[in-house]
Amino acid sequence: MQSLKTVLSRINLDDQDKFLSREFQKYGIYLAERLGDMVHKPLYIKMAKEIDRKILDQALSFVLDANARSKARLFMWKVTQIKAIKQ
Repeated sequence: MQSLKTVLSRINLDDQDKFLSREFQKYGIYLAERLGDMVHKPLYIKMAKEIDRKILDQALSFVLDANARSKARLFMWKVTQIKAIKQ
């Protein structure tokens, strides 16, 4: 029988996200990091929750391929453009 302290010491807690309990939260953080806009993390988390993932992935792919000064602005523009086409 091992003590609880030894069992817990084997678990690497640094790799886990302590405050992210949902997948869309993690994806929102990923979007903010890729776009270099960590100030607006809550906006990207909300978008990841409410907007279809295909639209977000398509817009992110477009932005990462483009050479833009403001990737976040281009991302927002592309998302609205794709949503307008889909409807």
